[in-house]
Amino acid sequence: MTTPFDEQIEQLQETYRAQLAQIDDMQRRMREVSGTATAKAQAMKATVGPQGELTAVEFPTSAYRRLTPKELADLVLSTVQEARAKATAGMAQVMAPHLPEGLDAEHLLRGTADVKQLMPPEPAMSEAVRQYVEQGRVAQDSADGPKIAHS
Repeated sequence: MTTPFDEQIEQLQETYRAQLAQIDDMQRRMREVSGTATAKAQAMKATVGPQGELTAVEFPTSAYRRLTPKELADLVLSTVQEARAKATAGMAQVMAPHLPEGLDAEHLLRGTADVKQLMPPEPAMSEAVRQYVEQGRVAQDSADGPKIAHS
């Protein structure tokens, strides 16, 4: 025997399954993100993974040999930072469609997003609780439950 709610329940289940599939796809795509940067004169190439971890370093030419130790260190740092920025942009691109409107994915990943903007100005509460907060006391319980005492 079917009920009037069977179709709605099936739609809810389909929506839920589709959302799970979207989450699985997003997580897969996030694991595949990487960023690669090549320094000037092809002196170095760096690749980082989805969390910015260094996964590959290459010196495709002998240009690095002409650098002083400080120049080489600066080159390594700047190239890795550029690769990390590309990976962060890739992660943001994957995440952005799944975030609430107005929340910048790159800022979220960098820890600079104002996530407080997602919170309502006041916490959700029933009218009875709101009155209690405003007036400060509760009247005696009745058959309908506690009532707010008015001063």
